[in-house]
Amino acid sequence: MTNLITLTRMRVRLALRNKMFFFFSIIMPLGFFFLYSGVFAKGEPMVVAYLLGPVLALNVMGSFWGLSATLVTFREQGILRRFHVTPATATDMLVSSILANYALTLPTVITELLLAKFMFHVPNLGDWASIFLLVSIGTISFGSLGLVIASVTNTMQETQVLNQLLWLPLIFLSGATIPFTSLSKTVQHIALFLPATYLVHGLKNAIINAFGPDKILLPLVSLTVWFVLTLFLSSQLFRWEPEAKIGRRAKLYVAATAIPFLLLGVWEARYGRVIAEEQVTMQRVEDSDKSEKPRRPRNQQQSTDPTKLDDEKPQN
Repeated sequence: MTNLITLTRMRVRLALRNKMFFFFSIIMPLGFFFLYSGVFAKGEPMVVAYLLGPVLALNVMGSFWGLSATLVTFREQGILRRFHVTPATATDMLVSSILANYALTLPTVITELLLAKFMFHVPNLGDWASIFLLVSIGTISFGSLGLVIASVTNTMQETQVLNQLLWLPLIFLSGATIPFTSLSKTVQHIALFLPATYLVHGLKNAIINAFGPDKILLPLVSLTVWFVLTLFLSSQLFRWEPEAKIGRRAKLYVAATAIPFLLLGVWEARYGRVIAEEQVTMQRVEDSDKSEKPRRPRNQQQSTDPTKLDDEKPQN
């Protein structure tokens, strides 16, 4: 436990000294927040609340990119070799990476929630317990995906290619960038096999519909199972030395991390619960947006031109 705490503190300090971390973990997430809230939502509180789920999901999902790149860089530069001679184990290194990433992600998420509440006047941010659980489990599960990628790639070039191949479907098919209801039926059914879909969907329900933890068990349980599977797999494939290469067959183990969502996607494609809830949530946002538009009273619809008012006066 002492080794784990020490490694976590060290990882946090190293990240805070990195200018790239400051940009990708603070500047860019806040940039997405203001882009979605100020430009796409045009400051409408209900629309801001609806887009807040995708914004938080983008922040959470980005953790796998940073962790994979950092660990591969450490291995290529021989930094992991130095840790290997200490009492720290591979599990200590992996878990400390996840904890440090979580500690660095949470403040940005809290900042975005507070900005939505006090700057864009979102009246209700939904169920805070559900948001906290989804952000926490989502951060560690996607962080564990980054650990698997770092374990099966041999160079930074391989890591970047694999990150791109995973990142683009996650953000474009899950509803994080394009509203889920705007996707075609075929794409919606494909999205049911992606873990990001359940993260975005769960955050929307937690914020817009104020669903408690008991009503978002599906994303919570599926992401938790995925976290356990990816953490176990990364611990089995972890390498300290840059000379220790991994074979092509071992890279196929990455596909094994998709097993929980392959099963879940089949079940959801049959019953369509997620798709139906997405349609209901979008309809609620649209109805709320229409009701909030100001309506002029009938007496204000008449002309207020003084000359016309004089003409309308009865002649003596």
